[in-house]
Amino acid sequence: MSATRRFVPVIEWEDERQVLGLEGERLAIAFLTSCGWLVEAHRFRLGRHDIDLVVRSGRLVAFVEVKTRRSLNYGSGLQAVSARKQRDIARVAQGWILRYGRPGDEYRFDLLVVQVAGGTPAVEHVADAWRLVGDGGR
Repeated sequence: MSATRRFVPVIEWEDERQVLGLEGERLAIAFLTSCGWLVEAHRFRLGRHDIDLVVRSGRLVAFVEVKTRRSLNYGSGLQAVSARKQRDIARVAQGWILRYGRPGDEYRFDLLVVQVAGGTPAVEHVADAWRLVGDGGR
């Protein structure tokens, strides 16, 4: 396996799940910015894990996992974030905080579910969707 990865433009992506995920993230960005959030990062990566969105409103920073669904055949997006996924997101969030966090910032983990089946997309934003045991609430 090559040590470097070749850049592949979105138009050339072949995996429909990746294309659907990016579509959901774009809808999530539009939704959150319309609610007054500022996007600090999109697909912030640390190692092999990433956070879909890091958004800010004043001192509040939310690490947002976006789940996009065409149907409920495989469960809702709310059911798709396991404890392991939550821990992975938390590790990446710690990396973001070390690099870009500001004194006085408050942090939380949000989930944004985008349902794209049948015309108009539906967005459900679950603020403070989970907390990690031992994180002191923030």
